[in-house]
Amino acid sequence: MSDLNTRCLEAFGTWLANLADDTRLVADAVENEELPVEVRRPLAAGLNYLFKSLDLIDDGIEGIGFLDDALVLRAAAVRAGANAPEAIKRLAGENELVAEFLDDLNPRFTRFVQGLDAGSVHGRSVAAVVTESAVRDDLLGDVRGWASRYSRPNFAADEKHLVKLRSFLAAKLPA
Repeated sequence: MSDLNTRCLEAFGTWLANLADDTRLVADAVENEELPVEVRRPLAAGLNYLFKSLDLIDDGIEGIGFLDDALVLRAAAVRAGANAPEAIKRLAGENELVAEFLDDLNPRFTRFVQGLDAGSVHGRSVAAVVTESAVRDDLLGDVRGWASRYSRPNFAADEKHLVKLRSFLAAKLPA
């Protein structure tokens, strides 16, 4: 097994185990109105992605169904920038492994995550989430409810998961 695959399998398993906590951290940052809108906007887009009915990888796919959510949160954290809280910067730092794993797919993934800013999920646009407290509270309530129900999927340290993940992303990411 390559060093990259070993590192990815270890990290991805940890990210799945911590996904509920990571979403809570991102939710706290989105809720913090003292943070600039430029910091909160990409984070809100990352949280909104959790509720897309057609995401990159269906949540029910054994082992990898929630990995796209974990990857999107890390890419959104990068976009939050230097004024983000330390917990968000930690997530952003983990995106280096994502970029290394995705390799030639990373530009497509980055564009996809950037495009989430323009999206709307369950009638909640990202712009409304960061500017309207009622919309933000609605999303954050959904996020916290989701996080309380989330249970880590079975993710074995098997290279087949990585092959499957890359295949799904290669097929689903817009060119």
